[in-house]
Amino acid sequence: MNNITKLPLDSLGYNFIKKQYLPKGKDEYYLRNLQNRNGTKYRQLSAFEIEVLVRNRNTSDNWNNILVSDHFNPELVKNCKFYGLVRIGKLEPFFLSFSDLKVAVGLYDSTIISSDIGDNSVINNVHYLSHYIIGQEVILTNINEIQTTDICKFGNGIIKEGEQESVRIWLEICNENGGRKILPFNGMLPGDAWLWSKYRDDDQLLERFKQLTETEFKTARGFYGKIGDRTVIKNSNIIKDVWIGSDAYIKGANKLKNLTINSGEEGRTQIGEGCELVNGSVGFGSRIFYGVKAVRFVTASHTQLKYGARLINSYMGSNATISCCEVLNSLIFPGHEQHHNNSFLCASTIMGQSNIPAGATIGSNHNSRGADGEIVAGRGFWPALCVSLKHNCKFASFTMLAKGDYNYELNIPLPFSLISIHPITNSLIIMPGYWFMYNMYALKRNAWKYGDRDQRKQKPQYLEFDFLAPDTVGEILEAIRLLEKYTGRAYYKAEGTTEPDEEALILKGKELLNDRVFHIESLTILADGIENAKRNVEIIKVRGAYECYQKMVRLYGYRHLFSEDRLATAKNLKALLTDLPSAPKRQIWLNVGGQLIPEKNVESLKDRVRNGKIHTWDELHDFYTAQGEKYPEQKRIDALAALTESLGISLRTLSREKLQELATDYLEIQKWMVDQIVTSRKKDYSNAYRKMMYSNQEEMEAVVGKLSDNGFIKDQKKALKQLTEQLSRFIG
Repeated sequence: MNNITKLPLDSLGYNFIKKQYLPKGKDEYYLRNLQNRNGTKYRQLSAFEIEVLVRNRNTSDNWNNILVSDHFNPELVKNCKFYGLVRIGKLEPFFLSFSDLKVAVGLYDSTIISSDIGDNSVINNVHYLSHYIIGQEVILTNINEIQTTDICKFGNGIIKEGEQESVRIWLEICNENGGRKILPFNGMLPGDAWLWSKYRDDDQLLERFKQLTETEFKTARGFYGKIGDRTVIKNSNIIKDVWIGSDAYIKGANKLKNLTINSGEEGRTQIGEGCELVNGSVGFGSRIFYGVKAVRFVTASHTQLKYGARLINSYMGSNATISCCEVLNSLIFPGHEQHHNNSFLCASTIMGQSNIPAGATIGSNHNSRGADGEIVAGRGFWPALCVSLKHNCKFASFTMLAKGDYNYELNIPLPFSLISIHPITNSLIIMPGYWFMYNMYALKRNAWKYGDRDQRKQKPQYLEFDFLAPDTVGEILEAIRLLEKYTGRAYYKAEGTTEPDEEALILKGKELLNDRVFHIESLTILADGIENAKRNVEIIKVRGAYECYQKMVRLYGYRHLFSEDRLATAKNLKALLTDLPSAPKRQIWLNVGGQLIPEKNVESLKDRVRNGKIHTWDELHDFYTAQGEKYPEQKRIDALAALTESLGISLRTLSREKLQELATDYLEIQKWMVDQIVTSRKKDYSNAYRKMMYSNQEEMEAVVGKLSDNGFIKDQKKALKQLTEQLSRFIG
């Protein structure tokens, strides 16, 4: 039976905060007065103003509780019902125009309960407005219900005074069983979500994260909802316990409940038709349209949810787009794309710059007795159409999977690889370095694209978009060692001799891979520890991948040894060797929400959190900022260390001739890369099956554009020309 109570009408709009939760000496408006900072001086209505209001068919339980500014115009208030303390700012005879909407300033045909209304705002046909603070020039029109309760939390994972722990909202990310759950809070960065979900064996750290969240937000009852200046809300149904920033635009929303919607100078947020958002936080500059359902979620700044997408128990990083699909229990780093209705992502940590296509079911089933499987994919994860993956799987950076059902657990340690299933032998096929050999245009352009599309105004986390960075180069160096081991093992197996120890395998593999005379293709090179199945895992195009991997490591180092600023200021070759670290060492790096941070620094951060030296999330975010400032130099040292390791020489003792040799090698690799960019794009113009759609070359170019007009390729050639001119001073 519904619990419907009857109370005296004259109590409507009063006693918002129950007496037991009121601090001594405070009234029910003490928090409201703290929240309303518009500086307006209010007065009581004059007898003439009351007469005008009554004539315009307005009612109030007590006209003495209607307070107004000196520039209040009672003629602009018609057919409204007022209950409790209502404060109204300036009302002037203007109309507000937004897009195609034009509405007169004033309050019309609405029920208003204990709320503050800013200067020259519009409240039109709002059936129930309760306990809100509304900014200046706000438009609220055709809304069924907009109210705030005394226990409002605005989507943050806190509990109010007198509430039970059971009502606290958790985000069960990365895993469906709740084993990695975190508390959502407004302003949560992807690094926060990753740290909290990752280190689950550290009880003290987890408890401190919870304390940081609880101290960030007040537990007192009685906060009012707020709607920022110039926000427009029209034709919507239910808005309950929602804090909305300035300049937001909400139209046709079905239900918005227990949310913080950030909007303002850092980005205007828009929420459109048919959306239902519950228990979450929306970042600045977000776009949420057309039937989206999001429950227990956080979206960072400049994200897009649209076309019926479902986002549940998930964190979505900045500059990401999800549409037409279902995402459950996932942690998504910045730069994610997922556009198609029948794609599914579940219980996954996707580390950014990723793309989930149509028909992909990522985490479609579990290989354990419970719903506790996970998928972790490094940067640049790109499964193809209709890929099916089951838990548990782990992928190195820039892994691409060809169409197929991958029915076993996978652990792919080779970055930039293409994974497929042989249609006849059913072997798992891995082509390492695929992106370098066959798709350099997309790889290089995507790195530029993600940086170009980063719309964040505030950047507390320094996001790495380059495909050559400390994380990926570390994986490449390990992949080189693995290819050497796999090749050595294949050789001894082909010879029918006893397999030596691992170091001997690596030495033999290295010898064979560097021997241009030896026919590597004569070996069947198999890998172990890749798939939880008995079928073969075959590595193909090994020598090409091996050489590309080595080129990329050298290129990574050369970019910093021969950096643009060093080339511009150095007077001679010897000057390029100044200020080089004496013995650079590579570190283990972690992808902390899209920001690369040395593991030892993350451990130091955890110690500071545990020991109470970090008191707020803002202080933790300051750590990200400080690491971002250090990152260029740390990356430089890492690159020089990788180059030293690759070449097997000390950079500071290089002779002039050797330095010229390295500069020449750098230029040759850059030329090769530009050639690969052009070649991979040129295939789209020379492929006979693409050209058959057009009657002639002119029609094709009218549709897809001329290759010679490609702006990205032009930029790459221009950069190569500039590098050639700079290096020519040193290498002749």
